[in-house]
Amino acid sequence: MKKLVIASHNKGKLREISALLEPLGIEAVPASDFGLAEPAETEDSFAGNALIKARFAAEGSGLPALSDDSGLCVEALGGEPGVYTADWAETPNGRDWLLAMTKVEDRLKALGPNVSRAASFVCTLALVWPDGREELYEGVMPGSLTWPPRGALGFGYDPVFVPEGYTQTFAEMDPAEKQAISHRARAFAKLKAALTP
Repeated sequence: MKKLVIASHNKGKLREISALLEPLGIEAVPASDFGLAEPAETEDSFAGNALIKARFAAEGSGLPALSDDSGLCVEALGGEPGVYTADWAETPNGRDWLLAMTKVEDRLKALGPNVSRAASFVCTLALVWPDGREELYEGVMPGSLTWPPRGALGFGYDPVFVPEGYTQTFAEMDPAEKQAISHRARAFAKLKAALTP
């Protein structure tokens, strides 16, 4: 496999996925290069939504397709926002990640001063071939939430997430350092093991 269609229109994810695939000698091609729109994510699990996107891209491009569905799961919020991580940022003018981070913080504050701030980033990768073969790989990065947001690197909820064993948020880390330890990197390690003879 020399070329994979990446079933995402998120530029941050595309950058990270391209960097993670490069050592495998696999070229990452965005779904937008094939004029493919984003299918509706109608499942209530990361795996379900990842499969919707990868199936759509594989069928539309005729190439193997890789999709990522990922999100922030906050323990005290019963795992929310979870699969609705991006939805919490939606506004009529596009995604507002500060709004989404503030929503999480406000909900935690409403639970009282001693509420747990434990959270995890979860990533599920779906790899789908045009012949219908499918594989799933999951990576989890535990950590905790901080407030106010810190750092200008990364994307999404990165400025409020401190990975376990670190003091910096994902948005304060050098991108290469984040990519080496992230939930996406952990899922990709499983993908790489499966693709390496």
